[in-house]
Amino acid sequence: MAKTEFTSRSPSETWEIGEQIGRRAKRGDLYAIYGELGAGKTQFVKGIAKGLGVEDWLYVVSPSFTIMNIYEGNDTKLCHVDLYRIEDSEFEPLSIEEFLEGGVVAVEWAERAHWWHGIIKVDIEIMGEEERKITITRA
Repeated sequence: MAKTEFTSRSPSETWEIGEQIGRRAKRGDLYAIYGELGAGKTQFVKGIAKGLGVEDWLYVVSPSFTIMNIYEGNDTKLCHVDLYRIEDSEFEPLSIEEFLEGGVVAVEWAERAHWWHGIIKVDIEIMGEEERKITITRA
């Protein structure tokens, strides 16, 4: 199990960390993102989008009410999911597995679902007003 830790001191640094991850992302990668409200989960996903070549990456927003947004990257799609308002019984119909065939999936509030092996776990911990510790664990 490989673990990498980053420290971000601003939203723009969180974008940069996410961008690094997005540049290395490949079809079939599922990023299960954990963190408190306001930790920077969406900022991290914006960075992934930028790294994947999503042209309007700055306009990536948390799909809290729509549950799922799809963005076109250079040659890979990004499926951005927010489970904040989802109950366990509502998770199955999302069919996230289908999106993994053609792209990358980033799931905010990942603790609201049960995951299979092979996910990439992203923990974002609030360390201070702007400072965040981002830990990425690949199984």
